[in-house]
Amino acid sequence: MLVALCTCVSDGAEAQASAKSATVGGEVYAGRADVQAFIAGLVRDDGFDARTLAQVFGQVRPQPRVVAAMSRPIVAPPKWFEYRPQFLNASRIDAGVAFWHANEAALARAQDGFGIPAPVIVAIIGVETYYGRNTGSYRVIDALSTLAFDYPRRAEYFSAELRNFLLLCREQGVSPLEARGSFAGAVGLPQFMPGSIREYAIDYDGDGRIDLANDPDDAIGSVANYLARHGWQPGQPVMEPVRVEVERAEAVVALFDGGVTPRRSVADWVRDGVTGVAIPGDLAADPVGLLMLETTDAPEYWMTFSNWFVLTRYNRSRLYASAVWQLAQALAEERERVFSR
Repeated sequence: MLVALCTCVSDGAEAQASAKSATVGGEVYAGRADVQAFIAGLVRDDGFDARTLAQVFGQVRPQPRVVAAMSRPIVAPPKWFEYRPQFLNASRIDAGVAFWHANEAALARAQDGFGIPAPVIVAIIGVETYYGRNTGSYRVIDALSTLAFDYPRRAEYFSAELRNFLLLCREQGVSPLEARGSFAGAVGLPQFMPGSIREYAIDYDGDGRIDLANDPDDAIGSVANYLARHGWQPGQPVMEPVRVEVERAEAVVALFDGGVTPRRSVADWVRDGVTGVAIPGDLAADPVGLLMLETTDAPEYWMTFSNWFVLTRYNRSRLYASAVWQLAQALAEERERVFSR
């Protein structure tokens, strides 16, 4: 069912009255003062129709499991040797090569047009949703409403994402009651939040709509656009293994915080005992960092360049960015092996 979110402007009093008249089944949200205030703001600031929004929120259902998932006790993050096998395994690599082959034209166009290597785009989609297998089963409006109104710690952020979601649905002429995604409201193969969809997603196949859930071309183009807009530098390195001289390791290791260091010049790192640095001749002058990845034996040390930090703009985790890059390399190697026979 398509619920039109028309641009007729109604005043706040009508918004409250309409919300109170919502169906009994949705009273848990539509009848709440905070939801009525949210509706009134959308009517006032964005030109939504109050009655239509009341009908929408009358069909929104709270999701206690979403709050439970967001409220899990904070535990120590996994070590690299625990995290890596989820993504660097034969089945995910094989599935990624198949996805790359099936979408070769769009990936080649994105690589040429945005400067983002095809395997990096495939790897992000592979890490995020296993190439579309696991995009989430929650109704996006239920998840975002639950987090906006029943998760005070991040209510401001999720209220903004809920607003972006409703604006997005209006812009695309689709029902806000249909889209499904993660428990945090992320959507589609690349798991974009609504604000990122509005800012970075593109209609890459030119069919007149952006569909990150069912259209791999749009997902590929949108990931490429996101990385390009966040400063990806074509031809520049991402991360390279290095060694830390044992007799000087203490001073270098002291700079690590959560497995990463501040960024400094390559010369500074070399001066302090970092060796084995593979530096391309056209390396950008940007400062670089060091990364520590835990193994079951001694830790690995890597130099991280600007493109690695671009990957952390997609997800701030050092483990995530490292998994994406290493999966990208594995995909490229396996694809070369398979198609060079």
